Amino acid sequence: MSRRGRRVAALLLLVFLVVPVLEIYVLIQVGQVIGPWWTILLLVLDSILGTWLIKREGRRAWDALRERVETGRMPHRELADGALIVLGGALMLSPGFVTDAFGILLILPFTRPLFRSLLTSYAVSRVSIRAYPGAGGPGNATRPGPDVVQGEVVEED
Repeated sequence: MSRRGRRVAALLLLVFLVVPVLEIYVLIQVGQVIGPWWTILLLVLDSILGTWLIKREGRRAWDALRERVETGRMPHRELADGALIVLGGALMLSPGFVTDAFGILLILPFTRPLFRSLLTSYAVSRVSIRAYPGAGGPGNATRPGPDVVQGEVVEED
């Protein structure tokens, strides 16, 4: 299995096995401390808060994106914000406190810049790897380019 395949397998294991077990553990612990009905109420309130936050921040991101496009500027920051809000919203849809907390962190306007920079650096590294396989970064000699032929120019009269 390739290195990338192992990373994907580890990520899938984390997403489909570790996260649900962690969510169940946290739900049981919270339920034992505050009781099952308060836990359910807290999950419902968390969902309501998340829905309101997604709607508010999604509208802000959409307005900022539209404004950037209308003025002819590249909306890279706004596109990253939109992607983070969508991902945060998806996490808010799954029941549980752990995914909800992480989803809220992706949505909040004062924590989103951290995740935006992580997303941007990941995207840049992936584009560099795809565009220049084997390249360690800009200026690497293995980067593809035009063929250069050494020679002399001979003028004929």
